[in-house]
Amino acid sequence: MSLLVVGLSHRSAPVSILERAALSADTQAKLLQDTLAAEPATEGTVLATCNRIELYADVDKFHAGVAELSTLLAQHSGVGLDELTPYLYVHYEDRAVHHLFSVACGLDSMVVGEGQILGQIKDALALGQELHTAGRLLNDLFQQALRVGKRAHSETGIDRAGQSLVTFGLEQIADGADVDTWAKGKKALVIGAGSMSSLAAATLARAGVSEIVIANRTLTRAERLAQILSEPGGTGVAAHAVEMVAVGDELTRADVVVSCTGATGLVLTGDGVETAVQGRRTPLALLDLAMPRDIDAAAHRVPGVRLVDIESLAEASADAPMAADVDLVRGIVSDEVAAFGAAQRAAHITPTVVALRTMAADVVANEVARLEGRLPGLDDRQRAEITQTVRRVVDKLLHAPTVRVKQLASEPGGAGYADALRTLFDLDPETVAAVSRADLNDADVKNRGRV
Repeated sequence: MSLLVVGLSHRSAPVSILERAALSADTQAKLLQDTLAAEPATEGTVLATCNRIELYADVDKFHAGVAELSTLLAQHSGVGLDELTPYLYVHYEDRAVHHLFSVACGLDSMVVGEGQILGQIKDALALGQELHTAGRLLNDLFQQALRVGKRAHSETGIDRAGQSLVTFGLEQIADGADVDTWAKGKKALVIGAGSMSSLAAATLARAGVSEIVIANRTLTRAERLAQILSEPGGTGVAAHAVEMVAVGDELTRADVVVSCTGATGLVLTGDGVETAVQGRRTPLALLDLAMPRDIDAAAHRVPGVRLVDIESLAEASADAPMAADVDLVRGIVSDEVAAFGAAQRAAHITPTVVALRTMAADVVANEVARLEGRLPGLDDRQRAEITQTVRRVVDKLLHAPTVRVKQLASEPGGAGYADALRTLFDLDPETVAAVSRADLNDADVKNRGRV
């Protein structure tokens, strides 16, 4: 395993850099395709959220891999390499596994313990599988990260330490007031119909807003979300959809606006917000969860407007209390990293062991064939008994060393045992490689649709 992750997040970079480096869905796909085209990488996937961009790859050379992945991030983000490099972090092998597992548990989130990151990890794996850039290592890694994250949330009280970014943002907008009390009876405008916007709409509905308007570039997606919210099995709130061109008009009626789109430019300008609040007597609350931002930062200077965005959330979250359960989650992460490493090291030697047993089976078959030529008078029962005896002898001779070598290979520093087996038994490298390819194809079939 030569797992490498190069990335930047709210912990390493200012929001202004994260905003400029944000990757669209099409850009993420092109980044992965170019990653596999690069010489050091054989697998790749990208985890891109509103406050992190991380490129994961299986590389055969560390320094060349870091240089290539950093260059690719710079090229596709549009931020120059010299400007981007000071904000990048690098994790390798077990430290890279530890990082992803920590991310999956919400330990590295802006709001510690939030669970939405699991959906984003799931999406990252799905993209890698769809583009066939995620092979056995990244499939195993991301599937295990999802399990670790779920384990952390089910076995500890990490949920008490954190909440979704939406809930945290609404708390900041309420400015100390109880969110349910603050939201009751208000009219809400949600711009966007993706996962974050859907969560925001559902959260607002549960908080007691009287009406929700969904605006989205694709009207059918907005209509589908509005229907889910308003139907009896949903939240039951009055909800309807509008096209993006109607946002200006809806802004004059709304009390609270949550925006999270994939737009590369501003959705609400400062002048547009100022026009919308002219003559109104009630304040307007704006929550911008997009990266890059949807709402002009100048809106916070408009009288009667309160704007909370990713940057202000990052500042507020720095002072958020940490729950004691965080230590329990860290222990889970450490245990899971050790188990994952041991499993990967053990799996690395399996093709060699299979190749050894295949060679032994060929030797038995050849010797039995020679014996039949020298003793043509053997009947079927005698031939079968001799064959079974020879096989038992070979199996007994191979059993102890193959079991022991798997145990040794699972320990730190055990990667060399596969090489030792191949050298001692003069195994054909192509035979070992063929077993590895077969395992990889089986894993690819097995992992399709599992996210």
